[in-house]
Amino acid sequence: MYKWFLAIRYLHTKLIAFFGVASVMLCVAMVIVVMSVMGGFLDTVRARSKGLNSEIVVDGLTSQGFPFYEEFGGHLKSHLPDVVRLTTPTILTYAVFRVPATTYTREAQVVGIRLDDYVKVTDFAEGLYYNRYYPRTTHLRPQQMPVAGFSENGSLRLPDDLEQASDAWRKAEPDSEAVAAFDRAPFEQSPYPHTIAAVPGDRVYSTTVGEPYYADAPFYGVIVGCDLLNIRKPDGNFERVCARGTPMVLNVLPLTRSGNVTSEPLFPIPVRYADDSRTGIYEIDRLCVYVDFDMLQHRLAMDPQPLASDADPSIAETRPLADNTTDMKWTRARASRLLVGLVPGTDLDTARERISQAWERFRASLDPDLSSVDEQALSFVQVSTWEDLQRPFIAAVEKEKVLVTFLFALISVVAIVLLGCIFYMIVEKKTRDIGILKSLGASAPGVAVLFIAYAAAVGVVGSILGALVGSLFVWNINDIQDLLAAMNPALRVWNPEVYSFDKIPEVVKRADVLWVGSLAIVSAMLGSLIPAIIAGRIWPVRALRYE
Repeated sequence: MYKWFLAIRYLHTKLIAFFGVASVMLCVAMVIVVMSVMGGFLDTVRARSKGLNSEIVVDGLTSQGFPFYEEFGGHLKSHLPDVVRLTTPTILTYAVFRVPATTYTREAQVVGIRLDDYVKVTDFAEGLYYNRYYPRTTHLRPQQMPVAGFSENGSLRLPDDLEQASDAWRKAEPDSEAVAAFDRAPFEQSPYPHTIAAVPGDRVYSTTVGEPYYADAPFYGVIVGCDLLNIRKPDGNFERVCARGTPMVLNVLPLTRSGNVTSEPLFPIPVRYADDSRTGIYEIDRLCVYVDFDMLQHRLAMDPQPLASDADPSIAETRPLADNTTDMKWTRARASRLLVGLVPGTDLDTARERISQAWERFRASLDPDLSSVDEQALSFVQVSTWEDLQRPFIAAVEKEKVLVTFLFALISVVAIVLLGCIFYMIVEKKTRDIGILKSLGASAPGVAVLFIAYAAAVGVVGSILGALVGSLFVWNINDIQDLLAAMNPALRVWNPEVYSFDKIPEVVKRADVLWVGSLAIVSAMLGSLIPAIIAGRIWPVRALRYE
């Protein structure tokens, strides 16, 4: 009992002990910050990768895509109903993105999606900006430009469907501050027919002096990556200058079924700005635009195309004409990927194996007289999980986390040496106390345990303070970076172009804190081991004569 009593008393009364507490605190805080940021980075990679893809991806691995995707989707739903919940195809291609109202031009990756199904197999809906404030108004079908106008009482209003959607969001939104901020500045104005706001804002709509209405010819909608079109603010949010519904153009280069560039030049696809998407992954948000799958498939000639009567029958399928008088040959529709949503609770690896086996059976059941082009396209198809698609990147981040954590833990070994020096000095100063304890009957192991308990107390206090300091730092790390950047832009250490994500991870895991704290306490006790043994071996007579 006297061991813990004296250990706590020494902790309170000896100033030198606080140097040990400070060293443990700083080391614990440092390791927690490193583990939290690197671990958060790894978790974000996993979460975003999973949210951007369905659980299973049937990937054609080529730009020209692969045929029979619809048939295979139906095959999965009929043969694996206990595994497959939903399938939806996508198309990936590249284009030159242009805003005709300005000179703004960028390269872009175009993703063709069926939006209603796409949001059911991914987390895409969570990043749609306008759809948050005007629920269920974002779509990719042909649409006109919404123009705000004045009601009979003189208030500025959007068309009725948008106002009703906004009212529904206000009633459902639990964050009253977000509603108040929206009401203070619903949107910036761009006098119609101009579509570019003079003053950037969170939301932009064209306005007129008359009643609200929808203007101009309908174009298919486009959802644009937030970093491709908008202005990023220091706080990580965005300002917009293009009014919702602004006409935009995608200049796309089509490919043949064999992957060759066609003889046709880039052709323009007129679209309207329906919304912008924020996935949180910088490379995607600065590059991707999303359009209607069926429209893009048709414009790229990846839908069924009629063939001349003398064409190779192996590359076509036969379809009756509308009047049922003559059969014509058609090419087979193609897609880049087939996203597969799984039934909740299905094991990911098991699902991949069963779907891979289903693909092999399905492919074997196809017409043996397939053309070499279709046969080769099907041979490239690969069934992967979302983890498989990102495995090289995830593995690299995991190794980087282990390496960085190890290096900082190695640096923390200095704290053990420092504690050893501190406790050696304490033993030297407490020689008379040691003699008194031994003369009163304390054993050598008991005296040694006293100083080890003293070190444990130092480790506990240092670990608690270190966990508190490290956690506070991580929770406020983005604000700290913004403060440093405001003082000097060169002090901004987190560049989204380098680190992929637009914010530094700021989540502290309880398991990490407990593990680091426990290791720090054990390390403190190890650091005191040699001084404790020396203290236990001091003779009482020598100790009492010590000056």
